[in-house]
Amino acid sequence: MDTATYSLSVSLQKPFARVAASVPKRTQEFTMSSSTPQTRRRVHIPSPDVVEIVSEALPELGDDEALVSMLVAGVCGSDTHAMHGHHPQMKLPYYPGHEVVGVVEAVGRNVTGVTVGTRVTPEPTLPCGECKMCRTGRENICDNLEFFGCGFREGGMADVFTVRADRLHAIPDGMSDLEAALIEPLATPVHAVRLAGDVKGKTVAILGAGTIALLVLATVRYRGARRVVMTDVLESKRALALKLGADAVLDAADPDVAAQVVAQLGETADFVFDCVSIQPTFDSAVEMVGKGGTIVVVGVPQKSVVVPLPTLQDRQVRVQGAATYVAEDYADATEIIRSGAVSTSDMISSSYPMAESAAAFAASAGGHEVKVVITA
Repeated sequence: MDTATYSLSVSLQKPFARVAASVPKRTQEFTMSSSTPQTRRRVHIPSPDVVEIVSEALPELGDDEALVSMLVAGVCGSDTHAMHGHHPQMKLPYYPGHEVVGVVEAVGRNVTGVTVGTRVTPEPTLPCGECKMCRTGRENICDNLEFFGCGFREGGMADVFTVRADRLHAIPDGMSDLEAALIEPLATPVHAVRLAGDVKGKTVAILGAGTIALLVLATVRYRGARRVVMTDVLESKRALALKLGADAVLDAADPDVAAQVVAQLGETADFVFDCVSIQPTFDSAVEMVGKGGTIVVVGVPQKSVVVPLPTLQDRQVRVQGAATYVAEDYADATEIIRSGAVSTSDMISSSYPMAESAAAFAASAGGHEVKVVITA
């Protein structure tokens, strides 16, 4: 293909809102000439533990899509689990990159309200908009859900990528690219805490001290939790959790860790956020949660666990699953970052150029990084 013509829409943007609008805007034509690069690089995971860079023709731009150039993309725990072939939903081969920040380069002919040149981050859930879940404001658990960068035909770890324009959020002026790269990962804990309920003045236990767990810590602190105790098997992660605001940290490998959490909280936990989601952590969660309390499953379980149903029923314990986020969680995550409650210096531990994506995935999978990012 020597040339392709895309229709671009030009409009003013409100701070951090989905950038697609229903009111038609004045459009101008953008033409990719023969001098424009006709290929792109993107990261591909073809088989377990293989990360490669492939070169291919530019993607066709759909009528309702935007073409976005990548600035920075985060490597998520889900990415590394999928790379190892362990993720329950993400199957190989796949094109990663759902924590991504980029610049709009072009839009399809049906798109309105999107300004070329705007920095954006996609909300990677791709709901159908028609099922029961979508009609009732729960599009993150759409019955026909597709997920950009998680098994979808497009992912954000690419020179350029296409994505539905109605899933784009504009990044506020004054927010750095690295800060913006934390919006998507923070939105998951924000959603989990919102589902849990009001944590203000309450006691909270967080199981695990990886990236998502640390962002849960930031969220519950921002929401006014009274006392927070965290557990992890790695001393380095416990130390970071303590630095970032946990009142106490404990070794998750200790056989009586649940009793120690209760002792450090001064009472049973009102809320337990299980960011590991394996049998030992769920068992600990049941032991430390108080009567009438809530256990939130935040980490992606790799397999089923045994649930002590009589105990949950007798103590009136709620077990709440938490899956991804909705638009209001993106907005809240942005405000938390802008408040200074989440710092890139604390959360982003390593950066690699896209050409070194294999090294970036290896570093992220090693267990000692907080957040690894890939840059253009």
